[in-house]
Amino acid sequence: MRTFSLSQRLTLTFALLLLCSCALLGWLQVRTSTQYSQAVIQQLSGDLAQHINQSYPLLGQDGINKDSVRTLFDHLMAVNPSVEVYLLDKQGNIVGDGAPPGHLKRERIDLQPLQEAMNSPHYPVYGDDPRSLHGKKVFSVAPMRQDGQIKGYLYVILLGEKYSALNSDAQFNALLKIVLLSISLVALLGLIVGGLAFRWITRPLRSLSRQVHALETGGMEEMKAMAAQPTRDEIGGDEIGLLRQGVISMARRIAEQWQRLSHQDQLRREFIANISHDLRTPLTSLHGYLESLSVMSATLSEADKKRYLDIALGQSQKVGTLAQSLFELARLEYGVVKPQKEHFSLSELLQDVFQKFELAAQTRQQQMLADIQPGLPMIDADVGMIERVLTNLLDNAIRHAPEKGTISVRLWAEGEKVLVQVSDNGPGIAQELKEGLFVRPSIASQSRLRVGGLGLMIVRQMLQLHGSDIMLVDKAENGACFRFALPV
Repeated sequence: MRTFSLSQRLTLTFALLLLCSCALLGWLQVRTSTQYSQAVIQQLSGDLAQHINQSYPLLGQDGINKDSVRTLFDHLMAVNPSVEVYLLDKQGNIVGDGAPPGHLKRERIDLQPLQEAMNSPHYPVYGDDPRSLHGKKVFSVAPMRQDGQIKGYLYVILLGEKYSALNSDAQFNALLKIVLLSISLVALLGLIVGGLAFRWITRPLRSLSRQVHALETGGMEEMKAMAAQPTRDEIGGDEIGLLRQGVISMARRIAEQWQRLSHQDQLRREFIANISHDLRTPLTSLHGYLESLSVMSATLSEADKKRYLDIALGQSQKVGTLAQSLFELARLEYGVVKPQKEHFSLSELLQDVFQKFELAAQTRQQQMLADIQPGLPMIDADVGMIERVLTNLLDNAIRHAPEKGTISVRLWAEGEKVLVQVSDNGPGIAQELKEGLFVRPSIASQSRLRVGGLGLMIVRQMLQLHGSDIMLVDKAENGACFRFALPV
């Protein structure tokens, strides 16, 4: 099946409307002209029945002489073939006529239109046509009185059967001429005006179509150019303007998504580069010490061999820890891990985590402080995940706090949440690293300042699974301060 373009559909619709309008216009013209001519004829011939009644008395003492009535009717109809004369009794029954045999279709005429015509007529007034079962025609009527009482009516059809037969052909020819002339004139003017109107109306749509086609073939540069264009709030517009606004909004969303994807791809590249560096450093050290043991095994003392093995074991543990963190982060990002929530005391969990770091803190002569609000409510969370969050944050604080430094953990209730704040007096976070602190690890060797790592990324993923998030709080003094909230 052929598919028409929008312009073709509009043209066909407009042409169909023109044809229907022309046909309706022709019908209205003929109908209006017919009613007008009938009203004029009825007004001009309104006294015809009364004149006949006065000039030719049809009622006598012995009633109606039907032969003389028929002769009179034939004479009148011969003088004016368009009229038909009928004699009615006071009930409306036809008691005299000049119709040829078989032409009379009614035996009774409705008297209501006759009374209306005699009292206060509003022309044209239509009465029953005796020679048609359902037809209506204009007429002239006069009452026939005897001894002051109405005995019947003289009913004259002004446009009779012969007139209708001749008039129908004339009407058809007139209608055909009017319709053809109207169609020709309206079609000519319609094509001219319609062509200009279609071109003016569809101009913004054609422009939008070209822009959409350019989006299909031009790539992201065309998409960005479309996204930079003003929308309806800035330029206004009709329905096509709304459509254009939708295309521009879609282009803006695609451009924004493309920008986010490009940024995420850049983060992914940095992530791979940083992780590669973090893996390469311990692997290089591990390989170096193992190679030294293999080459110089005969010349090394037992103490040196043990020292080399301890260093290699430590580097191996770093690689294993990093690999485990990568695996855990991947499971969190892909939604494999789901929190198993339960009610528990966060203050008790914090004390358990403190015990794990007592030895490490004592070794560095660091002080661990806990500020817990009395009567702290229980929280609804996954115990294992929250323990891992506290462990990562405390491990991060101990590693970056100086010797004889201080690590503080504060717990307090606020509304329907319990807030947790972990701070230290270490070197703090470099300003240029704050934006990506929780989304990508940084290479520690590139800066002497404190940087983020996989631990903070894991912390954020676990908190987001609880409908929360972690934030870096600015401090007046040195060090870093992290804060998050958990529902009670």
